Amino acid sequence: MTVDVAIVGCGPVGAFLAGELRLAGVRVVVLERSVEPTVHSRAFRLQTRTLELLDYRGLLDRFVANAIRIPKTHFAAIRPPLLDLDLLDTEHPYTLGIPQARTEAYLVEHAAGLGAEIRRGHEITGLEQTGDGVVLQVNSADGPYSLTAAYVVGCDGGRSLVRKAAGIGFPGVPGTVSALLGDVTLGDPDAFPSGIPGTLRTRSGLIMAVAMPDTGIRVFTCEFDRPVPDRDAPVSLDELRAAATRVTGLEIEMSEPTWLARFTDSSRLVDRFHSGRVFVAGDAAHVHFPIGAQGLNLGIQDAMNLGWKLAGQIHGWAPGDLLDSYDRERRPAADRVILETRAQLALMNSDERIDPLREVFRELLAIDEVNRHLSRMLTGLDARYQPEPTAAVHPLVGRLAPPLRLRTAAGPVRLAELLRTGRPVLVDLGDEPSVATAAAGHRDRVDVIAAREEDGATVGALLIRPDGYVAWAAAPDVAPAAVESSLPAALAAWFGLATAAVR
Repeated sequence: MTVDVAIVGCGPVGAFLAGELRLAGVRVVVLERSVEPTVHSRAFRLQTRTLELLDYRGLLDRFVANAIRIPKTHFAAIRPPLLDLDLLDTEHPYTLGIPQARTEAYLVEHAAGLGAEIRRGHEITGLEQTGDGVVLQVNSADGPYSLTAAYVVGCDGGRSLVRKAAGIGFPGVPGTVSALLGDVTLGDPDAFPSGIPGTLRTRSGLIMAVAMPDTGIRVFTCEFDRPVPDRDAPVSLDELRAAATRVTGLEIEMSEPTWLARFTDSSRLVDRFHSGRVFVAGDAAHVHFPIGAQGLNLGIQDAMNLGWKLAGQIHGWAPGDLLDSYDRERRPAADRVILETRAQLALMNSDERIDPLREVFRELLAIDEVNRHLSRMLTGLDARYQPEPTAAVHPLVGRLAPPLRLRTAAGPVRLAELLRTGRPVLVDLGDEPSVATAAAGHRDRVDVIAAREEDGATVGALLIRPDGYVAWAAAPDVAPAAVESSLPAALAAWFGLATAAVR
């Protein structure tokens, strides 16, 4: 068989990427070694930036209907004060409490509904790149077979076989802490020392508890001065009980575990996000200590970035370096999350010498601007894909499109709703003829929409990539000459050359 893209791994990242590719008309097969979807949820939160991406595709309502909106969050378990997400400039000033298993199920259903072929119980055993594709060796219940794809994306986790087979390095720092989690039944939830939800930091470590919608109470322990065990060693309920006792000094009654796992604070980032025709995304590209589900969110954002670029390459209009921009844009984003999670873990350390630093941070968190800065960092809203603004670059370029409310000939619409098709969108907000003229040769792949801002003109025109980032912008009073000189270049840089003949 030959397909356009083979995705290895059908977790949330692989499923979301499959949906993006199908939305763009790309033939995609997803290979997942597990026969059944997992019922366990390593992560249970979707961050604000991810919520905006789901909104762009019209998926958010279903997620919100079956989850908990969380308007505040913590930084390094310092409280009070909490980070106040109402301070953010977004239509979604909250995070969403939702188990990863449920997120995965929704995204798999979305991808399958768009025509993605998902093969469960199919495990790759090797891959080889050829001049014009990648040959995968696959084992299934019906026997081994080969699958050829123009491109392969490894969404197969921190131990990614795809990454290893492609020769992509995974440098980083080894783990130094010992952490356990268990979804359990507590004998007396009201007596849990941290409260539920809650966090308790002691001289022996850290313990957290949160109610999981489907699998009981999640108990998490982190010890900073114990040897890091073999990560493959199975976790027993007795081991989790012992860790909780060491941290709290109390005997905590736990029973009926539905899931037990161990992890550490190893932080790694690939030396390149692709090798030839093989790409990696999600945990296959970066791992870090889990604080707030950043890994899940970072991976979904990887998929949103990569999907439309692969589609452009397959459909033949992508500029020569478009696929290379995946590495240029996602590497800083991953670096940022690794920095933030390591900073939080350092502040959570049980050593008494950290106490004064936590007190200083507590004072800083009470300052709105600091609170806003850290909120943007944790939710991913501080990401920018372009250099800092210059006199020649509009400040919006490289940022997520602003949450504008517009009025078109068809009636009122939110800017996010214009991205439902997964195509680039050029929004003319100033009725400037030069905008439509400059885009005439790209109408086969760019939607051009005339609109007005309902709350007054703040921008004259926006060229928005399929992932919601602004590729070009003009001020309300932009001169036609400025449009004619800059917009065609932006269109060509991101969406290829104009068609030779324009009707």
